[in-house]
Amino acid sequence: MDEHQRLTADEVAALDGLDDWRVVLLTLRADFETGSYPAAADLIGAIAGAAEAAGHHPDLDLRYPGRVAVTLTTHATGGLTMADVELARAISALAADADATPGQGMSQLLELAIDAVDADAVRPFWRAVLGYDQLDDGTLVDPGRRGPVVWFQRMDEPRTQRNRLHVDVDVPHDEADARIEAALAAGGTMVSDRRARAFWILADAEGNEACVCTWQDRG
Repeated sequence: MDEHQRLTADEVAALDGLDDWRVVLLTLRADFETGSYPAAADLIGAIAGAAEAAGHHPDLDLRYPGRVAVTLTTHATGGLTMADVELARAISALAADADATPGQGMSQLLELAIDAVDADAVRPFWRAVLGYDQLDDGTLVDPGRRGPVVWFQRMDEPRTQRNRLHVDVDVPHDEADARIEAALAAGGTMVSDRRARAFWILADAEGNEACVCTWQDRG
């Protein structure tokens, strides 16, 4: 099989040697627990070496007290390939050699769905206020691959009541003004700046709200 041929989730699930891994959307994810923070750092170093040798590089996340989360995908194909599978098997072997055990809880992927009558009208606001990139299908993604994916679900009728969920976007204090300016230029409105610079309440063209927040004026 071509190493870069895209695989379906069913095809990946049918392969051997992936007991540590779970398919989550278009990624393979695993979570390993080590005996200590230094041991987790050593495991990340070993994974980085294997990735460099393979020419295929996962996202790695090190958390106290000694947890390592690994995310694999083939960006060139927009999904999973045998390159991901082969590296996943190699990483499992490295984890076993390091006496790391499979963990739980870090392999999930968070998505936010925003209901909209006209997604094209509200999407620029959310792209600007979050500082995200836009994919070809209109989905918004964090360029640093840390924040949740944001997608838009069509509503047939406008929502008349105030929304019951909003997004807090915590940014460095010296980036807040530019983020707000970009959101307003992208079709947003200022709902309230009464608590600035702790937070500003903004809304998209259909009234869905987001707060841009900083550490300042929290008292």
